Amino acid sequence: MAYHDPNSQLYRSKDGAVLGGVCSGLSERFKVDVSLVRILFLLALLGVSIGFWIYVILWIVLPEKSDVR
Repeated sequence: MAYHDPNSQLYRSKDGAVLGGVCSGLSERFKVDVSLVRILFLLALLGVSIGFWIYVILWIVLPEKSDVR
């Protein structure tokens, strides 16, 4: 039987969320500062504007933290 680590899933987190909780959830999952994740999304948005679409897709696809088991 495989061990399931609940922290290995990606999710959106409302704790410290500004918009949809995507950056907050990613920062919790990868244990990095949320500011770094937000800066990376901002750079992706300003660079080739793909950051916006990635954020929107993740906002739609990722479950909220309370829904993750």
